[in-house]
Amino acid sequence: MRVVKVGGNLAEDAGWMRSVAASVAASSVPTLLVHGGGKEVSQLQRALGEEPEWVDGLRVTTPIALDAVRMVLSGVVNKRWVSALLDAGVDAVGVSGEDGGLLVGRTIRGGALGRAGELVSVRTELLHAWMEQGLTLVISPVSRCTDGGGLNVNADDAAAAIAATLGAEELLFVSDVPGVRRAGEWLAALGGVEAEVLAASGEASGGMLPKLRAAFTAAAAGVAGVRIGDVGMLTDLAAGTRIEPAREMADAGC
Repeated sequence: MRVVKVGGNLAEDAGWMRSVAASVAASSVPTLLVHGGGKEVSQLQRALGEEPEWVDGLRVTTPIALDAVRMVLSGVVNKRWVSALLDAGVDAVGVSGEDGGLLVGRTIRGGALGRAGELVSVRTELLHAWMEQGLTLVISPVSRCTDGGGLNVNADDAAAAIAATLGAEELLFVSDVPGVRRAGEWLAALGGVEAEVLAASGEASGGMLPKLRAAFTAAAAGVAGVRIGDVGMLTDLAAGTRIEPAREMADAGC
């Protein structure tokens, strides 16, 4: 079983979504998709009268931002992915982390980022029950907070937590780039020390920082095959940048 996190900024690209869906359909590996949708969230947040704010690649989640996250991720983007998979012949069902208390988390950094959070539990029995029916799950990372409210969990972090909790064989971070780049070259593999150097130098910045952190966290938690790259990873075991599971990135590196 594998967990695939699909890049949110490409959720408006119907052609790219079709290519991902076709690759999932062509594979015999049970797959669970976790998606983002940051670009569209920011567009709606601005339409609601608020400028998005980011800290270390994480969205500062005000009440308005949380409304935008819920509407875009659990509504529009989630169902767009379900539709693409159904069109490709995949029996797909879309849910959010709030549904059934599937994903439960807590706020991070003492609430300094608003309703941005991290997961503390995953209802794996629900995931197993759905997947045993042959369903491909499409999960919005919007989660339920321990205080009963909604929580904006970064999709990379949610995918890592789900993969680790389920004991997935693979975790793939799929976007439109073939891997992690250093000094203009695409890397076949990346260790924790190298990743910290990339972060410190600024070569890895923005949304790549939480992605790298999530990848190393999953590898450290026992997910054997963690890779960052493009859609080719779904059918090619050598594609993408392989994350070496020696240790997590230090917090200071992200």
